[in-house]
Amino acid sequence: MKESIVILFPVILPIVMGLVVWCAPFARKRSVMILCTAAGLIMTSVSVVGVLSQKADSYTLMYLTRTLPVYFHIDSMGKAFALFLMVVWLCAGAYAFAYMKHEKEENRYFGCYLIVFGILLALDFSGNIITFYMCYEFVTLMSFLLVLHNRSREAIMAGLKYLFYSFCGAYMVLFGVYILYRYCDTLTFRPGGILNPELIRGKEPFLLWVVFFMILGFGVKAGMFPMHGWLPTAHPVAPAPASAVLSGVIVKCGVLGVIRTVYFLFGTELLRGTWVQQVWQALTLFTIFMGSMLAYREKVLKKRLAYSTVSQVSYILFGLSVMNQTALAGAVLHVVSHALIKCALFLCAGAFIVQTGKTRVEELTGIGREMPVLMWCYTVCSLALVGIPPTGGFVSKWYLAMGSLEEYTTAPSLFSWLGPVVLLVSALLTAGYLLPVTVRGFFLGKELDCECKGKKEPEISMLLPIIILTVLSVLAGVFPEAVTGCIAGQIR
Repeated sequence: MKESIVILFPVILPIVMGLVVWCAPFARKRSVMILCTAAGLIMTSVSVVGVLSQKADSYTLMYLTRTLPVYFHIDSMGKAFALFLMVVWLCAGAYAFAYMKHEKEENRYFGCYLIVFGILLALDFSGNIITFYMCYEFVTLMSFLLVLHNRSREAIMAGLKYLFYSFCGAYMVLFGVYILYRYCDTLTFRPGGILNPELIRGKEPFLLWVVFFMILGFGVKAGMFPMHGWLPTAHPVAPAPASAVLSGVIVKCGVLGVIRTVYFLFGTELLRGTWVQQVWQALTLFTIFMGSMLAYREKVLKKRLAYSTVSQVSYILFGLSVMNQTALAGAVLHVVSHALIKCALFLCAGAFIVQTGKTRVEELTGIGREMPVLMWCYTVCSLALVGIPPTGGFVSKWYLAMGSLEEYTTAPSLFSWLGPVVLLVSALLTAGYLLPVTVRGFFLGKELDCECKGKKEPEISMLLPIIILTVLSVLAGVFPEAVTGCIAGQIR
């Protein structure tokens, strides 16, 4: 293992550029601000690709105490998360150049956007739980500014709710880290776990409570019941490109935290077959069904998509809770597929708002005939989220269902067959809350003087990122091995 500070370049670069965009006097001119932001996004992406392709894969930045280093290490899981983060961040950033003309204080938005990009890369590259926890808290503090960007009363209250929920979850995690430190020789992530068998002998029941609190803590960011309430409040009030990355990427911080906790700290041997696994599976399945039902009943499009995220992210958590190789592959693939799909859907919703001023589903009657390209992108992404082949959403859900049924053949339980049933019901509900927009857009309003008549497609800088994300959401299903290869050796 070779150490090199080079792996921190993708972390430092966007943070520095973000501060320049936010604070530098010369960046007040919009053309300069956009140029600096675009340069920051592109240079960071190039440096990510460069770092991931080189041999140096770790670096110790400093020591908080004699035994607690701020340590970065790039493993296969971190690479997968960094790559999809880079794609989504670039597309949402390019879209925001046109969208944010309709908002105020663009410098603050783009500066914060770049800084969050760097912190998220630091989170993906974190080599131990201390470094991960520090980056996790910084992500919360900076993404909080994206939520309350327009500073309306609704946005401020939503931002505070997001902050309160996130800190509560983080403190649950911190409690677990305190305890974990006593029962292991190192806090560095290691496939299979880091617990010392001699130290934990007889302490297993207590450690189950510890890992349960850590799963709940990270589950807050991932929107898992009962700490999901912040998500449908915060996402709709943020600007559309911020909603896209909140739903597509930032909620995945909680998912990555759960992966690191279960598969790299405690290990699946401690949890498999215990009450923790059963309660965790019950919470995820309830969240899947609840989120789908709430989305089905919601009339405001962005809020409907936010409730959908509550449901869809728990698909991932359910796959992680099954604890076999097939389900883990499905969970990781759904991380990527959901990020691409949901980012595209939120960007579509933002384009609808910019072009028509309409926010409710019933107000979008006839929009497909006025904006066919945008509406087709929305439709393809909706079908992908439902799970129609050959999209990434189909393949990921197939792996999740097969992984659950594998457990039924080896260790039959209620959840091993209930899981696929709930996934199927949720897929039907997903079709019920996404596809009516397509039906209204293309097939209704022909004889009506609909409110969307005469509206035009959004400008190319908004439309092109949506098209790219739509194509990638299909390719994720055509070439799933490019994603699932990162999970080899994580189950022990």
